[in-house]
Amino acid sequence: MSGLILKLAPRERVLINGAVIENGERRSRLSIVTPNANILRLRDAIHPAEVSTPVRRVAYIAQLVLSGDADPDDASPQLLRGIEQLSQVLTDADSRAMLDKATQAVMTGDFYPAMRNLRALIPREERLFAAATRQ
Repeated sequence: MSGLILKLAPRERVLINGAVIENGERRSRLSIVTPNANILRLRDAIHPAEVSTPVRRVAYIAQLVLSGDADPDDASPQLLRGIEQLSQVLTDADSRAMLDKATQAVMTGDFYPAMRNLRALIPREERLFAAATRQ
């Protein structure tokens, strides 16, 4: 994650290499220069109890890598398999583009963009589930 810039709101929390860090009273900006640091904004985190849908499950695997709770080498095949399964259901052009970006990010070992692109699919998934229950 060389060159990552974190812009933190007042009192925002971030997990860096297993340590929770809370920002002070003012907005701040941190430059992360250490490559391969495990970084996760806690506002972006999916709580384990919320991992109840296919998209959330796959995004959660990426989150576990970012939090340092999963080995990237073990998680990558799971992520790629999950993304492939999602691509069989989410077939619209926008979803495909996000899944392609997530795939490329996993293949280059850049798990934050993978998680970000997968999380962007959660509202679409919710709409699909809502439409299915109305029918």
